[in-house]
Amino acid sequence: MRILIVEDEHDLGTAVHERVRLDGHAVDWFTTLEDARAAMATVDYDFMLLDLGLPDGNGRDLLREIRRTSSDIAILITTAQDQISDRIAGLSDGADDYIVKPYDLNELAARIAAVARRYAAPRRQARYRIGDIVIDRENQSISRDGQGLDLTAREWAIMELLSRNPGRIYSRQQIDTVLYALDRDVDSNTVEVFVSRLRKKVGNAVIRTIRGRGYCLADGEAA
Repeated sequence: MRILIVEDEHDLGTAVHERVRLDGHAVDWFTTLEDARAAMATVDYDFMLLDLGLPDGNGRDLLREIRRTSSDIAILITTAQDQISDRIAGLSDGADDYIVKPYDLNELAARIAAVARRYAAPRRQARYRIGDIVIDRENQSISRDGQGLDLTAREWAIMELLSRNPGRIYSRQQIDTVLYALDRDVDSNTVEVFVSRLRKKVGNAVIRTIRGRGYCLADGEAA
């Protein structure tokens, strides 16, 4: 998933960012509501970890803004506000879950996975077939003629993005952003290099190049 962390505590933010990234997600981390709003204006996030007490306001304001316009992002509140009334207010405003600081990173990871499962079924087809290729989003795997393919984290990140909406064209800049979240050492030709490597594994026809616009998956069907 593409996850947005909104957290102003540096040590905690660093630890959460690293744990979520190691779990295979693309991650962006911001410390203010202003920066979070700016990021959401340009990036399609799947999941948000939202602190409430931020330097420029209350995270619940952003939560309410999001829910007024869309419910297509999962939101988990992470906060030191531990009163029952605080939890009720956050959940009533539209949060999917609520975890109180200090929390265990393993519990956070489990809660992210649990909320994501609730969103996965209605939002996106978990398995998608293109010829002899099967993309399994839930298990983060790809097989060819029933045999599993060994993909790197960057290769899977590209396939995960393209398979969110098969047939939708994703620009080079959008793919760059996903790769940058995994590793900030992204060269100017990184997208082309990894798309080429992917095609060697899944076949040239699976990933289409739309000249001047970007890349998309070829037509397929639910598996």
